[in-house]
Amino acid sequence: MMLSKRFQIWSWFLSFLFVLSTSSARPKPYAMRISCGARQNVHTAPTNTLWHKDFAYTGGIPFNVTRPSYITPPLETLRYFPLSEGPNNCYNINRVPKGHYSVRIFFGLVAQPTIDNEPLFDISIEGSQINSLKAGWTKHDEQAFAEAMLFLTDGTASICFHSTGHGDPAIISLEILQVDENSYYFGPQWGQGTILRTVTRVTCGTGKSKFGVDYGGDPWGGDRFWHAISSFRPGSDEERSTEETIKHTSLSPNYYPNGLYRTAIIGTEKQPDLEHIMDVDPNKNYSIWLHFAEIDSVREVGQRVFDILINGDTVFQGIDIIKLSGDGYSSLVLNTTVAVSGRTLTITLQPKEGSIAIISAIEVFEIITVESGTSRDEVRALQSLKKALALPLRFGWNGDPCVPQQHPWSGIDCQYNSTSNTWVIDGLGLGNQGLRGFLPKDISKLQHLQNINLSENSIRGPIPASLGSVTPLQILDLSFNFFNGSIPESLGQLTSLRRLNLNGNDLTGRVPAALGGQLLHGASFNFTDNSGLCGIPGLPSCVPHLSSGAKVGIGFGVCIAFLLLAVCSVCWWKRRQNILRAQQIAGKFIYLLTLTSMLQIFKGLFQSTQIHTKMFTQLGMAEKWHLTLN
Repeated sequence: MMLSKRFQIWSWFLSFLFVLSTSSARPKPYAMRISCGARQNVHTAPTNTLWHKDFAYTGGIPFNVTRPSYITPPLETLRYFPLSEGPNNCYNINRVPKGHYSVRIFFGLVAQPTIDNEPLFDISIEGSQINSLKAGWTKHDEQAFAEAMLFLTDGTASICFHSTGHGDPAIISLEILQVDENSYYFGPQWGQGTILRTVTRVTCGTGKSKFGVDYGGDPWGGDRFWHAISSFRPGSDEERSTEETIKHTSLSPNYYPNGLYRTAIIGTEKQPDLEHIMDVDPNKNYSIWLHFAEIDSVREVGQRVFDILINGDTVFQGIDIIKLSGDGYSSLVLNTTVAVSGRTLTITLQPKEGSIAIISAIEVFEIITVESGTSRDEVRALQSLKKALALPLRFGWNGDPCVPQQHPWSGIDCQYNSTSNTWVIDGLGLGNQGLRGFLPKDISKLQHLQNINLSENSIRGPIPASLGSVTPLQILDLSFNFFNGSIPESLGQLTSLRRLNLNGNDLTGRVPAALGGQLLHGASFNFTDNSGLCGIPGLPSCVPHLSSGAKVGIGFGVCIAFLLLAVCSVCWWKRRQNILRAQQIAGKFIYLLTLTSMLQIFKGLFQSTQIHTKMFTQLGMAEKWHLTLN
């Protein structure tokens, strides 16, 4: 069934006007090519293309390359991602200018593939899955890479590889090539909400499989690979080629190389219909681009007219290349969009008038709707949790947590929020995973969580008080860890909480009264095996409870009091010693003073005795003199 169809007619007049309007020099498009596993930059022939040394990967192991196809770039290394490195691994490339890009990934092999070890994995870009490798891809050259066109708008390019359990993803190279803003416009659905995944690009006739630069294509075309096929059905068609220059090529927005139109496949008289059949995924929409140039003997309008059918439905009627392109040796591009319910896509060119049909090239793209990503705040919260818990590599927490939907992060439950048009996290199940570290306060940014199970790990530290702001929380299981400190009062604000398991930890203090009150409303709480908890039935009664701040204050006060007591004791002892010393000195002084006084007295008495003696002597002599006179 045809959804829409549109002619893209590259007339000379419109091309002339475009060339006039864009005659000024255009800057080179952004190009980033990475040689995975390489330790230094590499240049490859024949175009001396620069490949940057390996960077921006989340894990994996560098290794020597085994190239599965002759079209694979001639590089010597790859990076592969064993399942032990986690199921999701990515390249996260920053500073990518906003714009429209062709992203291409070449696959490699660590060893020659067998039915048991052929790498089969999925690829996503910016969270949208673009490719799923199918068994046997190593036997088809054109399947050695995946390619898609999309808009990159946030300055980054995230390219992820998702293991499916069959072989390890192995990547040789990545290419991020800027293309024209309007390239491959296919209708109203085109834009930032869609991705075009390359299903096939074939150049018809005697041409060789080449990349766009080999054809001399403009770099704004994205260096496309064209797989050469010489026949749709051997024996029923023929090849044509020319050396003439084809007009109206290498023009905006698709910049098709001139050499693409110099070869063609043409029907025969016995089998006038041209029919190309290819395998596709069912129930998808496809954008189909058909390329023509009149390089055969036809030179007049009406000499070659044909219809184009896709899966039996006529999508273009009365195609006359000369009439629509304006001249011979002039390119014509037709585009249509179809829905395919089965597993095959058949393009049929059915002649109506004049000569048999002719075609130069075919492009087929799957139209993929861009998946809405996870809320950025919640992604940052999970990254903080990953770091705080030191999550092992085996978890593969790389890329977007919720998309592609086929590969969400381990232990994460996602829910689509139609209000914000983003995915949010409503469940966290990481019980019994050998986790260590602590629970960061940023977990509160997961505002849609209804269930948290971190039981039976070795998580330490306090329970973040910020958990009390996650109001939808119904189940919180932190049992059998090493959480310490008190239960935050804020958990009492979780009015939707129906099951709370905090048993088997090192928690202390009184259970918040608000939590105890919820027990009366049928909630199931478990606080056992916490030797320091008290305050509800089943736990010890609480002694007067002091807050941590009060305990610190009391301890500080006791220390100060002890210090003051010690200082006072020392001062008192010193003072006592001074008093005793002073008393001793005073006693000695009094003794000396007393002794001195006595000596003075004795001296005085001695002097007095001498005086008296002298006086008595004098009196005796006087008496004797008196008696003599008489």
